[in-house]
Amino acid sequence: MSAAAVEPPCDGEPESLLEAANSLSEQLTGYRVEIIGGVITVTPPPDGPHADALTTIMVPFLAAGLHGEESRVLQGIGLWLPGGPEDYAIPDLAIVDADLDEHPAGNNCYDPAVFRLVLEVTSSNYNNDLRNKVAAYAEAKIPVYVIIDRKHGRMHVLTEPVSGGYDSHQVYAPGQTVTLPDSIGAPVTLDVAELIQAGRPRA
Repeated sequence: MSAAAVEPPCDGEPESLLEAANSLSEQLTGYRVEIIGGVITVTPPPDGPHADALTTIMVPFLAAGLHGEESRVLQGIGLWLPGGPEDYAIPDLAIVDADLDEHPAGNNCYDPAVFRLVLEVTSSNYNNDLRNKVAAYAEAKIPVYVIIDRKHGRMHVLTEPVSGGYDSHQVYAPGQTVTLPDSIGAPVTLDVAELIQAGRPRA
């Protein structure tokens, strides 16, 4: 993970954290810039298997009718976080209420109340998804957080957000299936092996 330096303004007030993050976004085309716990994080553009895993997991969501009149299945949508005055995240994938446009929260982000599920496919900075974002998404009261952990070849499903994390944290390995909570809006069962295989880097 790398980030270009941001030049401070020559005069006047110093840049806010949000202004610095937005400057980085402009400089680093294709990179994902977020503020988690008051710290700017930069994620490199996804590789092919990362994108493949996202497309593969979208298929059962779409087949279940989750991209319709009641909810939408969206990639790269901004989520405003309550953990800090300028915190926000851009999950790889989210299931949101269909009326999300009525709930803007600034900086092209939306109120966490419209998010039914967020999903991350791990990249080189996988610890951010497995640690920092667990606390951040729980504080935002995101009901379901799914992680496709490409490094360790398993899937995490976190539910029941509480202070500092999730009360339920289930880990699944290839060969198992995962039935997601009904709160996402429709019954969905995922094949862990299929998703891990889709996200596996090609030799």
